[in-house]
Amino acid sequence: MEEKKRKAAALKYRHQVDNAPQLVAKGQGVVADRIIEVARQNKIPVKSDPALVEVLCKLDLDQEIPPELYRAVAEILAYVYRMTRKM
Repeated sequence: MEEKKRKAAALKYRHQVDNAPQLVAKGQGVVADRIIEVARQNKIPVKSDPALVEVLCKLDLDQEIPPELYRAVAEILAYVYRMTRKM
């Protein structure tokens, strides 16, 4: 049986600058581990959402997320904002 590799994706969003969040990194296995490591080194909160990551990994790098993902990504951004404020 094939083992599922961990996947990760990173988004960039600048309020009042960007129209929508953009996918800036994606990968699986060691690349996913590195994305998570870099986020933690930079004190960026990491949230696990395997279903969302699966969809994000199908996008091209530097692509804005499609409108159908706005709600799911908004929840992630709200989480990151709350966690950042606690730090």
